[in-house]
Order: sequence, then structure tokens, then C-alpha cells
Amino acid sequence: MDLQLKGKRALVTGSNSGIGAAIAAELAAEGAAVVIHGRDRDRAEKVAADLNAKGGRAVVVLGDIRTDAGAERLAQEAQEALGGIDILVNNAASMVREDNPTFADTLPDEYLEAVNSNLVPLARLSLNLSPAMAERKWGRIISISSIGGRMLAGRIHAYCASKAAVDHLAGNLSQTLAPSGITVNTIAPGTIASPMSDDWIATLRTQYPELGWTDDVMENERVYTSHFAPQPVPRLGRPEEIAAAVAFLASRRADYITGAYLRVDGGVMQSL
Repeated sequence: MDLQLKGKRALVTGSNSGIGAAIAAELAAEGAAVVIHGRDRDRAEKVAADLNAKGGRAVVVLGDIRTDAGAERLAQEAQEALGGIDILVNNAASMVREDNPTFADTLPDEYLEAVNSNLVPLARLSLNLSPAMAERKWGRIISISSIGGRMLAGRIHAYCASKAAVDHLAGNLSQTLAPSGITVNTIAPGTIASPMSDDWIATLRTQYPELGWTDDVMENERVYTSHFAPQPVPRLGRPEEIAAAVAFLASRRADYITGAYLRVDGGVMQSL
């Protein structure tokens, strides 16, 4: 299937590793030019070099999107680097804490940090990039959320609350921008194999040693998907599976899709 992305220009936040790097690779393979973003220059340069070596076009623009000035500078430099941005993928996110805190142990400032890291950059970058998209009458804004924003797990309160806000903001933004030719969609991964999931499972192994964890990765994924996120598919997702969903929503094939909340979660969320 030709996704008709040749000539399109994409900014993928947090694309110097993990899911973001996989998204950038998928878009580049489909012919889009990609801005690799992060806060670690060495990792970002490596991702860009790998994509360029494979025949893609990737440039690096660093920046801290947790500030208004940093997000504005990133948007400006990304547009200058590629001559414009047609596709914005809001992927960068932070767990704030990795120790699975209870509500009583979660500090109010941690909610503020989660919102500023996971929600507000969507607003900042959309404000900076959508006007030029509207002038061209075509654009894509795709945000990586989490099923944690809609599931009541009883833990990781700040992170999940911020992801629920991402879903709400993206949904409302889709209504605002659709007349300008810009679609806005959200992808909600389940637990995806990544450095973040590795840290999360390591935390659970420490907290629940009685569950029979081993040094076998697939077996630990089975334990996780049996006890903590019961789902029909007994493994974690892979970054490439999120990337494929992003590429489709970014494509001309998805012109009629906006305001969607697409779960890529192995069936863990059992609801319509």
C-alpha cells in the first residue's frame, strides 16, 4: 500500500530512542523527511545517521518542550530545517516516577510535572505548527497517549491523569482544526517493549518477587500480561507496531479519520 508520504515533512518528538525512533524510521521508510528530536544529541545523531544511511532524510533538532520558549524554538528550527512541517507526532513523555506510587505517596507537584511534560507540549507545538498547516490546507497531528488514561488501575496517578487529558485535548482539537484540512488523532498503546517498560517490569519484579519472574524476556512479558495487564495477546507490543499505526494515520489514506482514539494494546482494554 502506498501511503503517499513522499515529500511530506514530519517532526517526531522524543524520537532519539524507543517508540519515537521506530516512528521516525517508519515515516522515513515511507518517504517522509523527518526531524529527530530529543535532549540527547549523541542518541539523536545516531538515529538520524541510521535513517540517512538507509536512503531517508533525517535532521536533528534538539529542544526542551517543557517550556514555551523551548517548544517555540523547536517548531521554528524544525520548519527551517525541512522547509515546513506537515506531520506532528507528539511522542515525548515522562513517567515522572518509576516506583508505582500510591495516591497517598504522590505529591501535588508530580501532577504538575506530568501535565507539563505530557500534555502541554501537545498544545504548545500545535499552536506553533498548525497555522502553517492550515495555510497549506493539509496537516496531521498524532499524539501518543496511553490506555492508562482510560483504565482505572489504582496507581501511577499523575502519568495516567496527564494521558487522559491528552485524549481530551486531542479530541477537541480535532473538531477545531478539521475545517482547515488538519486531522488530529490519538494512538493509545498498551505496554510496549521499550526502556520505559523494562524499568517498569524491573520495578514490579522488585515489588512482587513471588510471581516467579525469570531472566527470560518473553516469560516475564507473559507474567506481566497475566497479573498486571491481563490481555488476550500474552506479550508486550513492539515499537514497530505503534509506528505502523502512526504511518497510516499520517497518510493520505486516512484523510477521513479525525478525532479517533486508536488502541494498540493486545486487547487489554476490553470495552467498545
